[in-house]
Amino acid sequence: MKKLAAEFIGTFWLVFCGCGSAIFAAGIPGIGIGLLGVSLAFGLTVLTMVYAVGRISGGHFNPAVSIGMVIGGRMSLAELPGYVIVQVLGAAVAAGLLYFIGSGSPDFIAGRFAANGFGELSPAGYALPAAAAIETVMTAFFVFVIFATTAKKASAGFAPLAIGLTLTLIHLVSIPVTNTSVNPARSTGAAIFAETAALNQLWLFWAAPILGAAIGAMIWKSIYGDTN
Repeated sequence: MKKLAAEFIGTFWLVFCGCGSAIFAAGIPGIGIGLLGVSLAFGLTVLTMVYAVGRISGGHFNPAVSIGMVIGGRMSLAELPGYVIVQVLGAAVAAGLLYFIGSGSPDFIAGRFAANGFGELSPAGYALPAAAAIETVMTAFFVFVIFATTAKKASAGFAPLAIGLTLTLIHLVSIPVTNTSVNPARSTGAAIFAETAALNQLWLFWAAPILGAAIGAMIWKSIYGDTN
């Protein structure tokens, strides 16, 4: 239960602060934080929560990462359903609270609600193949970095920093393409409240990150062998 609580809290924080930065702070004229600020916000959420609760649950906060951990032999298959359920719940609760807070403003319009998408729902109009490719590649590298920096022989204490910076870099590159998922829970939470067809496109933001996580885990195993 401690592991599941840690995953719920971590995923909540990721969605609440990451998506919240996009919803409330990104587009304010003159003082908006823009793409760089949102990218940093997502990276900082993971960095802070991995330091805070990573020693309890592993600090996944992402169903794709959890699936990658199973494939890479870092977590048992029996633990996976519980992790995925609480991650999605944490994301949905965070998105619901963001919607509630936003509704406190008379000018609030949910609109895209920081949801992910392709085609007309892509920030720059990128098509499905482009969206699938970038989500798969980015998740693969994200999972690979997580494995590499949390190995027993890696420098102790630096993993959260590397993981957070990797997620920041991923957002800097891929926000224009898909608004950056690499996390099915984050995509699900935002899609529930978006006033678009985001729910219809949600399948991609489960399929591509899971495929990417599997690739990342297999790359790790092929390079590092049985290193834990």
